[in-house]
Amino acid sequence: MKRILAIETSCDETGVALWDDASGLVAHELFSQVALHAHYGGVVPELASRDHVRRLPLLVARALTQARWTPADVDLVAYTAGPGLAGALLVGAAFAESWAFARGVPTMPIHHLEGHLLSPLMAAPDLAFPFVALLVSGGHTQLLWVEGVGRYRLLGETIDDAAGEAFDKTAKILGLGYPGGPQLAKLAEQGDATRYALPRPLMQSSEIAFSFSGLKTAVALAAETIGDDPQAKADLAASFQAAVIDVLVAKTVRSVEMTGARRLVAAGGVTANAQLRARLAAELEALGCSVVFPPPQWCTDNGAMIAHAAAQRVRLGFPVKTDYRVTIHPRWPLPL
Repeated sequence: MKRILAIETSCDETGVALWDDASGLVAHELFSQVALHAHYGGVVPELASRDHVRRLPLLVARALTQARWTPADVDLVAYTAGPGLAGALLVGAAFAESWAFARGVPTMPIHHLEGHLLSPLMAAPDLAFPFVALLVSGGHTQLLWVEGVGRYRLLGETIDDAAGEAFDKTAKILGLGYPGGPQLAKLAEQGDATRYALPRPLMQSSEIAFSFSGLKTAVALAAETIGDDPQAKADLAASFQAAVIDVLVAKTVRSVEMTGARRLVAAGGVTANAQLRARLAAELEALGCSVVFPPPQWCTDNGAMIAHAAAQRVRLGFPVKTDYRVTIHPRWPLPL
């Protein structure tokens, strides 16, 4: 099983990638549904599922052409089986299992968060285990102790909103477009992060846990006072971003100190945020802990991270599927 076709359809990106055991990633295609959902201010699950149906065959064909492979060259089909939107996951899983069944090759369901967690190793393949991993995205905010592929221990997670979800909801409060997180980060560059004294929930607690719903409420109350003042809006965006980063960095530092880790991996869509990257790198390296991020193009959902995770599992002898049953896990906790 040296050549892998990977499919990612957990939410609103359709990702396809081809991985060769000898040369790594050889092709990838990604279609974002941002324009499709922008009119609604968020992802519409039914529209996301239908668009995956339309895009997948074309993207697979493009990737095969890019790599100069034929379908007969594929030894394994990997796909995101969860967590994510049930309908979107079902499209990817059904496509992957049927495509593999037609060609008599095995399949491998992959955990979406494991794809993110291992994605920094695409740029740093020699990174040694163990390490602390910070997973921070629109749906998840977790800190884990990683001893190896498939060997994860949860240190702590959010008890309500994820950090990325809080970014998106705050952007909506401020009247920014979709997707809100990147637009809020861009607006924050023009603001004064000290103007609004926003809460840092649980930051002083010794518990490794996150909470962002109260911060979101504080932003909503502050937003009622700014009217149409563009500078006040930028200042509120900057103050919100600073609060989130303060909490994420504080809890990550506490996890590193608690475990004695010498390495941190940070992954997920929110880790594309330049301010978060700079703070994590500065504070953890001061503790003697190196920090590894995925390249920005691999921070958001993509097929390459699923292909890479599958390749790591195949290399270590994890089992594959040959029953071609379509099974998804919209709520699939990590650790596995």
